[in-house]
Amino acid sequence: MASKTYNVAIVGYGMSAKVFHIPLVLALPSDFKLYGIVQRSPKPDDDASKDQPHAKHWRSADEVYADPDVDVVVVTSIPETHHAMCKAALEAGKHVIVEKPFVPTAKEADDLLAIAKRSGKLLTVYQNRRWDSDYLTLRHVLDSGSLGEIVEFETHYDRYRPDPPPDTWKTRDAPGHGSIFDLGTHTIDQVYHLFGLPQKVTGFVTTQRRKPVQGGAHDSHTLILQYPNALMVTVKAAIVSPETEQLHFWVRGTTGSFKKFGVDVQEDQLKAGLRPGDEEFGVEPESLHGSLTTMDGEGEMERRVYETVGPPKTYVEFYRVFAKALRGEGEVPVRAEEARDCLRIIEAAFLSSREGRTVDL
Repeated sequence: MASKTYNVAIVGYGMSAKVFHIPLVLALPSDFKLYGIVQRSPKPDDDASKDQPHAKHWRSADEVYADPDVDVVVVTSIPETHHAMCKAALEAGKHVIVEKPFVPTAKEADDLLAIAKRSGKLLTVYQNRRWDSDYLTLRHVLDSGSLGEIVEFETHYDRYRPDPPPDTWKTRDAPGHGSIFDLGTHTIDQVYHLFGLPQKVTGFVTTQRRKPVQGGAHDSHTLILQYPNALMVTVKAAIVSPETEQLHFWVRGTTGSFKKFGVDVQEDQLKAGLRPGDEEFGVEPESLHGSLTTMDGEGEMERRVYETVGPPKTYVEFYRVFAKALRGEGEVPVRAEEARDCLRIIEAAFLSSREGRTVDL
């Protein structure tokens, strides 16, 4: 018997839907069908019905919940709407993929976990950067034992954008907005994926721009996460970082260190029109390879280029794993409980920054 092809409805038609979801759904035609898209206000140069004429098109998410042929709802709307939309979709009997940040608070996350359990439907959070090629390479380095016992781990998402940005929903001070929810949810999730919950959190949530958006959200953050065995993790996103090469990972252990500059290429490739299955999709150039420093046979430090692990498992893997979960062949790609725990870290960071103290988890 042929396996079921699941009908997918995308709620929202912004960059997230166009770049991170629709191309991946279309890349797995035996598992998923792009069934429909919710776009509230089409424009002549931004019209989902013209871009995807074979899909259904709605103006309201309520139409999606009421459609019995929808199997999976992908929520790509702004963060403060995530809880209500996920709740409605789950209670309508739909499986749900929700963009990061999951929801603005851990309490809302717990509420959705309970609703998903009652409904018997799958709920997962789109943490695609677990399939960044450099993160997979980093895991390969850690698994090899080359670094010995890890004592310090730094993850950066720094940029140089000192001028006030355009006024968009991302810049406004609202629940789930700001750098720690935008970029921080990626890096915190990777750290959690590697090490779990920290014991202590010290947070500095701030605005580095000298001319910030009036009434805007924070644009930068630094978190110090303390783990057992004296492991210290730094999670950082700076908006004023004038560098030609931005540091991404720096990991130090008792027998070696790993350093990596630059970020994964998939986002830029998807924006440029490259698609999963294209020959160069997800392949990092040599200029982005990391460096590994270890002891040689004579006890001297030796540094070498560490090639990115390939062939890459790209962002398509998220949807491939989700398809297996729908068929009962394993767990969802990112458990909602894990995303909830990352929100606990974020909430501890805000409390720490506000009160000027380290917070115990």
